[in-house]
Amino acid sequence: MKLFAASASQFIPAGTPLSCLILLSLLGTAAPAALAQSALPRASTGVGGESLAATDAVYRWPQFRGGERDAKADASSRLPVRWSETENIRWKLSTELRGWSSPAVWGDTAVLTEATEDGREMYALAVDLEEGTVRWRKLIFTNEQVEESHQMNSYASPSPATDGRRAWVHFGSYGTACLDLQTGDVIWQRRDLPCSHYRGPGSSPLLDDEGRLFIHLDGFDLQYIVALSADSGETLWKRDRDVDYGTTNGDQMKAFSTPKLIEVDGQRQLISPTSKATIAYRPETGEEIWRVRYTQFSATAQPLFDGQRVYISTGFGKSHLIAVNPRGTGDLTDTQLLWETPRGIGSKPTPLLHDGLIYNVHDAGVATCLDAASGETLWTQRFGGEFSASPLGGDDVVYWFDHDGACYITRQGREFELLAENRLDDGCMASPVPLPDSLLIRTRSALYRIDAP
Repeated sequence: MKLFAASASQFIPAGTPLSCLILLSLLGTAAPAALAQSALPRASTGVGGESLAATDAVYRWPQFRGGERDAKADASSRLPVRWSETENIRWKLSTELRGWSSPAVWGDTAVLTEATEDGREMYALAVDLEEGTVRWRKLIFTNEQVEESHQMNSYASPSPATDGRRAWVHFGSYGTACLDLQTGDVIWQRRDLPCSHYRGPGSSPLLDDEGRLFIHLDGFDLQYIVALSADSGETLWKRDRDVDYGTTNGDQMKAFSTPKLIEVDGQRQLISPTSKATIAYRPETGEEIWRVRYTQFSATAQPLFDGQRVYISTGFGKSHLIAVNPRGTGDLTDTQLLWETPRGIGSKPTPLLHDGLIYNVHDAGVATCLDAASGETLWTQRFGGEFSASPLGGDDVVYWFDHDGACYITRQGREFELLAENRLDDGCMASPVPLPDSLLIRTRSALYRIDAP
């Protein structure tokens, strides 16, 4: 393993707990963050990694799909429902290179990644959310050789994470790095976690509140999950996927999903989709708890959890949505699979779960609402276009962003109601981020902050 440290003044001791680092960073801030909320984010649920939001006035959306990993804005947020290129735009920042990563936000700072189209250079940047300007932009990795990426992917698709003091950026097997959030300086980096992504990297890292960074590396040739120390980058544990893929075709062994941490009967579980199976591990050791099998491959969506059931989108090859009872050990496929539906389930976007309903969009633009308890389809609506971004929940609405610049806003509920349709010059591959009074939207060519009127 290769570890690279910055200067001694920037080095963070490996034994420092993540919670202490967060507290120190907040105590050391001279002035309140510019985006401090009048109403605070949802309090921590106590589930490791699922809530880095907490009890102070600094707004945060610290990783992919937020601190709660549920893609839901705080109930006190005021989000826009109408916009265009000339309406309700606070600022628009053109992005220099290509990247589908969603921003991670802490206070008045957003972190995102991008790469040259050929993948030879990989960057991280921090954006001032008040001014819409770049605070720093750093070249993190250079690559002499890269694999071809699918036209629907980029070399900077995994979303970063932050704890307010540091940021973690991940480019799949090309490298993972921990950066100083204020300067962008590298604290540590790892470039010795190999796999052939074949279609390009896609899995985002998961940062938990115990100082662990969980990373999927499900490639054409090698498939495994690894837990790193967020402080030092050291490997805490690594588990090869023990899956019967039923084929020697590596294209059906790769996957792009992001794991999710849940708590079941007082026990934490790391829910980890891969090709042909989803496996639940103990986050402390990597020991397997249970698994379910299916025939689909290249899982991309993050799992969902409502306290009773885990919901899994199974990937490509006509994705299914399955509901699993996570109480058990071993292979649960034949005993704890509660329902399964193949109707209109997206392969790339992660569905939204809220108040017993699942909002799902197929890659080809058909949206559905399902009853989470039964799997019954309550409504179906064709938007058209193509979709990769995951839907976002805000107050009593759902935001759906497509590849061509359209955003459809619907009322949450068991009946379909379209409230608005808005358009920008370019479309979204990245999932949107809510702020207390606005939306942060990354299109293929720009980053927008769109205000509520």
